[in-house]
Amino acid sequence: MSRHAGPRGSATRPTARHLALGRWGERSAASDYRRDGYRVVARNWRGRTGEIDVIVVGHGVVAFCEVKARSSVRFGTPAEAVDRRRRERLRRAALEWLSGPGQDHAVLPVRFDVVGVLPDGLDRIEGAF
Repeated sequence: MSRHAGPRGSATRPTARHLALGRWGERSAASDYRRDGYRVVARNWRGRTGEIDVIVVGHGVVAFCEVKARSSVRFGTPAEAVDRRRRERLRRAALEWLSGPGQDHAVLPVRFDVVGVLPDGLDRIEGAF
């Protein structure tokens, strides 16, 4: 199980509520992409270099999506949680996916999106980095 830094740097395990929130956010993001004509080709893909929450193909691109769900903006917006380190991990995982299971899509332009999900809606930032 992964460990997350909690308040004041303490290590905590994700709670069932936290995990459920993440799954809900990923389902919401995937549904939003489908409504806009994208095809979801992978969810929670894990490779040696990291995990990709949602991978979609459509409108001439393959998009690698980092989904951040929050119950509120009390500690910042969901998109603010995607730091430099997370962006680099996503880039490495995308290269791994494109050279392996996603090689059929390697000819398409690549885009990195961030999807922030809150109880009152969803904010999809296409080409976030």
